[in-house]
Amino acid sequence: MHRPARITSLLPILMLAGTGWRVPGRVVGGEPHRIGPSAGPGGTVTGRVTFAGRVPKNPVMDMSAEPNCAARYKTMPHLQLVVVNPNGTLANVFVYVKAGLPAGATYASPSSPVVLDQSACEHHPRVFGIMVGQPLQIRNSDPLLHNIKVLGRNNRTFNISLPAAGMTVTRTFTAPEVMLTFKCDVHGWMRAYTGVLPHPFFATTGTDGRFAIHGLPPGTYTVEAWHETFGTQTGTITVKANATATVDFAYARP
Repeated sequence: MHRPARITSLLPILMLAGTGWRVPGRVVGGEPHRIGPSAGPGGTVTGRVTFAGRVPKNPVMDMSAEPNCAARYKTMPHLQLVVVNPNGTLANVFVYVKAGLPAGATYASPSSPVVLDQSACEHHPRVFGIMVGQPLQIRNSDPLLHNIKVLGRNNRTFNISLPAAGMTVTRTFTAPEVMLTFKCDVHGWMRAYTGVLPHPFFATTGTDGRFAIHGLPPGTYTVEAWHETFGTQTGTITVKANATATVDFAYARP
């Protein structure tokens, strides 16, 4: 699904992202946004992702077959398929530069890993970005068996068992892919999604629905927003040196 995006101007903002315990319809724990990898000085793209209309009801996670998971919660949590923040914005939207970067430009991948934590029988974070070649550390923080399964189109498939708390495994991706799905075959409700990119110009919305992408060279770019339920939207924006431009995305349903 593609819709035009509204372009305005706005002061710079920080980008997403905390992880942590979840409750139905909300992202909680951590901070509302974080600074991601940077390509250095340049322009900044900021924005927010809004939602209008009837909010779909997230189904309750069925943990009846896994009492060790159910014991972690006083009431059963809901799947985080659609998380609408109190200010009417959407969390867990992956926003990235899809086109417009200088031809032949290359960007060094960070050596510090992105961490995907299997905690309280959920994946944290649910939606995130990573660069090609950047380490992904997958961690089991639960005292029970999880596995991590990835079925890639452009990247190698893997399926790894993590049977005990504290176990970690590190993998990297060799090709761009938006989006890659992670799942746990032991606990079918566990999902996570990552955008694998050859550049650092991406962000994920959090508890304030905002994002910021820093260090873009001057130019005109296609920016895409991806949501696991509502699909994609694109916008076009022109970035000037050491300036901030804004592109907003608006999802709606009757």
